Amino acid sequence: MARAGGTTVWYGMMPVQFRYTLGEAGARFFDTLRRTGKLNVTRCAECQRTYLPPRLYCEECFADLSRTWAEVEPRGRVHTYTVVHLDREGRRRREPEIAAYVRIDGTDGGLVTRLLHLPPADVRIDLPVEAVLLPPGRRTGTPDDILGFAPAGAAALARRRRAR
Repeated sequence: MARAGGTTVWYGMMPVQFRYTLGEAGARFFDTLRRTGKLNVTRCAECQRTYLPPRLYCEECFADLSRTWAEVEPRGRVHTYTVVHLDREGRRRREPEIAAYVRIDGTDGGLVTRLLHLPPADVRIDLPVEAVLLPPGRRTGTPDDILGFAPAGAAALARRRRAR
């Protein structure tokens, strides 16, 4: 482990493989994203927690959240990130990729995603970002509908470019 500009840096490999299953809450989350471009959340009136990804039951008090759905804009702030230099086979990537955990505004949660439209040197903790989504007619209701998150303002520019 090392320190680089006030950020803790860890050098190493972390192989990851997974299969994502939606479930009832996940299916509704991605269907809303497909239709509206917004993120679905559930809110617990007892604990005052706003869940993203949404949950059907509160993790704190076990309240039923099945009727507490709301939508939030796909905006947030970088909570943590890593710069990926190697692909899955261990070969150097042509361009580094930035993977980040983005805390979504107005929620107690966030998403693991890619950061787009910025060089690694410009990433910082608490950077305001917004989702870059596939155009509405190309969304399929899957995690692939979210291309990544970009600095606020850059995502709007990317949307205008894709609309042409």
